[in-house]
Amino acid sequence: MPKQATRVVLSEKEIEGLTQITKRHKSEQQKVTRARIVLVAAQGYSNIKIARELGINVDTARMWRDRWVALQGIDLETLEIEDRLEDVPRPGKPSSITEEQRCRIAALACESPLKAGRPISQWTEREIADEIEAQGIVEKISPRHAARLLKKRVEAAFIPLLVKSGSRRAA
Repeated sequence: MPKQATRVVLSEKEIEGLTQITKRHKSEQQKVTRARIVLVAAQGYSNIKIARELGINVDTARMWRDRWVALQGIDLETLEIEDRLEDVPRPGKPSSITEEQRCRIAALACESPLKAGRPISQWTEREIADEIEAQGIVEKISPRHAARLLKKRVEAAFIPLLVKSGSRRAA
């Protein structure tokens, strides 16, 4: 027999705060979805119905329902509504490259290699890594890691900043 979904009971203040998050234009979409999960769960919907209604995985609905209930024992002054919808910290070592360094790496990749004194027309993984180190942006970086940072940075921009080794770009 399937497990009964955890019951969610919300106070007026919680309903107001969650509703505000879902209507605010500047709210992160992940938090909006999580707030909607909690609001719909409080109406008595099952995890399967919540998943269908919001177009998410049933495990996501179950996780956020259970996480909300687990955090309800903490008063709102100690842990605000928005903080209850945060991701838990990821495991592993935190990045040693700051956001400022990432910006400087992206800016370097947008410049012509000729400007940096490199006799090439496009950046390669090796060349960009060498230049990042030469400019002192970071002390040491592998070509692969430099390429990964740039890929994350420009995926939304659709701008190829690096040419893959062995490939040529059509003019």
